[in-house]
Amino acid sequence: MTHLPLPLAGRGSEAAAGPPPALSVVVPAYNEEEVLPEFHRRLAAVMDGLGLPWEVVYVNDGSRDGTLAVMLSLRERDPHVSVVNLSRNFGKEIALTAGLDHARGSEAVIVIDADLQDPPELIPELVRTWREGYDVVYAQRRARAGETWLKRATAAAFYRVMERLGGRVKLPRDTGDFRLMSRRATDALLTLREQHRFMKGLFAWIGFPSKAVLYHRAPRAAGTTKWNYWKLWNLSLEGITSFTVAPLKVATYLGLLCATGALAYGTFMVVRTLLFGNPVPGYPSLITVVLFLGGVQLVTLGIIGEYLGRVFNETKGRPLYIVERHLPSRAPSAAAADEQRADLPATPRAAE
Repeated sequence: MTHLPLPLAGRGSEAAAGPPPALSVVVPAYNEEEVLPEFHRRLAAVMDGLGLPWEVVYVNDGSRDGTLAVMLSLRERDPHVSVVNLSRNFGKEIALTAGLDHARGSEAVIVIDADLQDPPELIPELVRTWREGYDVVYAQRRARAGETWLKRATAAAFYRVMERLGGRVKLPRDTGDFRLMSRRATDALLTLREQHRFMKGLFAWIGFPSKAVLYHRAPRAAGTTKWNYWKLWNLSLEGITSFTVAPLKVATYLGLLCATGALAYGTFMVVRTLLFGNPVPGYPSLITVVLFLGGVQLVTLGIIGEYLGRVFNETKGRPLYIVERHLPSRAPSAAAADEQRADLPATPRAAE
């Protein structure tokens, strides 16, 4: 099989000739061989029903099972399929970025996971809302079927924390990556090339007219989730440190509070000594104060270290990912492109 050359950072491929499709669907996948065939069957049925030229960009994020083989098989049978195979596992946020980089959709790009928790059958509703003039249409969950009460509770807590700490960037509640973005919104998103990527925050950061479409999230159709609580915790840290310096402010205020408390306690001890003498202080109270102040210092250093580590990673200037191969979809015919232009929605455009 021919390996097509690409830049290391993978800012799209020029290998595909002819007019681009109107819509691109980006699907990052890691060890999803069990669910991909059914996902593609449902997705293709939905996209064919829209009546617009389309493609689906499957991104293999260093899977260890037969995910890549399934993707290649789908591409052989369906000319709408494009495959991007990363050189190793870079993580979902980076894999999603790689898919967006390679999406050729001239009018809009749709992002969806392969596990079928986000139903492809909702895409026509996203397209209808986009045609009303919105650049970003995001799917917002009414319910999260198949998830434990602990995961639902922690997810709700995270979204509410981000709501308070996000500042000018408002992260929609109960919203994942499943969404449709106009071409200009996608291009704006792709200008953000930071190493530590929290895509839900980046989607919100770019702005543009947005609207939610409510849906019920289904249980995973097959396979197992790749998100354990440790990974979710790290993703939460990524989101908080990527979009706010509030933890640094908390560390500052905590240090100020401890310093004020220490000054007040020192004043109390001086006054007490002058009035009542100097009895030997108890060991338990002394060790409690020492451990408390030591813990505050370590927490503060940890918070500073989190931000410093991110600065270190950004200054190295490495590419976000490396593509092992990119196999583009076959371009639609010229007749299909003409039909596409006649059927385009009246989406808002940037001022010229």
